[in-house]
Formats: sequence, structure tokens, C-alpha cells
Amino acid sequence: MGKANHLGEYLRARRARVTPAEVGLVPGPRRRLAGLRRDELAMLAGISSEYLQRLEQGRDRHPSTEVLNSIARALRMDAKATAYLHQLASPTSRPHPAAHVSTAIAELIDQFPMPAVVVSRYQDVLAANPIARALSPGYDVGQNLSRWRFLDPVAKQVHPDWDDATAVAVRGLRALSADDPDDPRLRALVSELSSASERFKQLWEHADVGYPKGIIHIRHPEVGDLYLTRTQLDLAQSPGQYLLTLHAPANSASMFALDQLRASLPSDSVSGR
Repeated sequence: MGKANHLGEYLRARRARVTPAEVGLVPGPRRRLAGLRRDELAMLAGISSEYLQRLEQGRDRHPSTEVLNSIARALRMDAKATAYLHQLASPTSRPHPAAHVSTAIAELIDQFPMPAVVVSRYQDVLAANPIARALSPGYDVGQNLSRWRFLDPVAKQVHPDWDDATAVAVRGLRALSADDPDDPRLRALVSELSSASERFKQLWEHADVGYPKGIIHIRHPEVGDLYLTRTQLDLAQSPGQYLLTLHAPANSASMFALDQLRASLPSDSVSGR
């Protein structure tokens, strides 16, 4: 079995999403494709259609930086999507992440006043501070963020904007996969969720990349609705592990809801402010 053609699959997926009108082309009355044809993308990127075909078919896997940037501009990719494109063309496999977090990181997040979790490149929750665990069962240690959001019915109660929450999970999983897209465990997870959830399958094929800046809406049974800003930080000293935090603006209703949730925790688990 040949090596998977991740670069070609990504190019085809992104090409299918861009309409001629978006890039100033006239589609014509007999057009069958909603997205760009290969020759149209090649023209916009300033490369030959034959070369683009070789890239999409996996017969050329080493395009130059200039070619990749031209394709990214033609497809109107943002910075995260462009970085992902470059990573697929020049993967730098890292050691697989440890299944546990360091004592220092665990102690650090326990002192955070806001919900904080450490996740692996597979989106397994490796550590979570008390307020994160109280906020959502999806943040329990040992949980997988994507598997929980797509397959656990409770996720739709916790995330009223379930479509947005699932889209964020897939964008994050795809971004975290770039270093080693052939990782057997990662491919098994994608295969499992694609088979179990049509929603996951569609989102994965849509090929959006990276946690977007924005607000996550969580509904808690005791403190109500919270609108929290999501931040992702790489843990450089623990390759393959990432810190996710959720915070609310000062003096907002969501901040007061977090304070109420924190006050409900057992006294020996309360940290932070």
C-alpha cells in the first residue's frame, strides 16, 4: 500500500471550496463544479495545470515554498491553513507525546483561576484543573475532546452551539495532525469518528484548520450560560501537548458565573484568585 497523499487530498479539498466568483472568474452557464477547476487554480497560482495535477495525485510531493505560497494565496487560505499546507509538504515528525503531564504543569494549571486543560495531539485530556472539570464533563481527565463532542449526547446539552463546537474540535484535530499525518493512532481516530458521525466526516473533508479565535458557549446546569474566550498555547517543554484555557472578560456575566462555579468547589480544590 502506497504512502497516503495528504498534500494532494488537502489541495483538492480546498480547491473544491473556492468558487470562481470569489476569485473574479466567470463560471459560465454549463459549469458542473461548484469549486475551482484544476486549470483555474493553476492559472491563478501561476503554475502549470500539469504540475498541479502531479501535486494533487502525489506524483510530486516536494513543491517549493514559493509554489505553496502562490497556491495558498490563490485559494485565499488564512495563516493557519497556509502553515498547515507547508507542514504537509515538509512534515517533521516529532516524538509521540507522553501520556502524562509534568508535575510542574499540573501544579501550574491548578493555580489558574480560569478553566485550563492539557491535551495531546489526539485531543486526549491529560490534565484539567478543578474548575475545568466542574465546567464540563468533556474536560474530565482521560476524555477525548472530539470523541466526546461527537458521540456523547450530553455534549449537545453542554454546547448549545453544537455545530460550532464540533467544527472547532475538528479544526483543532486537523491542525495538531500536521506534524505526523500518518500516525496510526491518529488515523484510527479519524477513521472511527468518520464512521460513527456523518457530521465529523463532513467537517474533516471540509479541511478547515486550527482553533479559531472566538467565543465558546457553554451551558452549565447550575450557573447557566457562559461565553468564554478560548486560547491555545503550545507546551514547548512537552512536545505534542497543548494548553487550552477559557476565560471571561472582567466584570462580565460569564466572569461572575465562573466565580459562582469556583465557589461551589470543595475548599481543598479551589486555587487561583
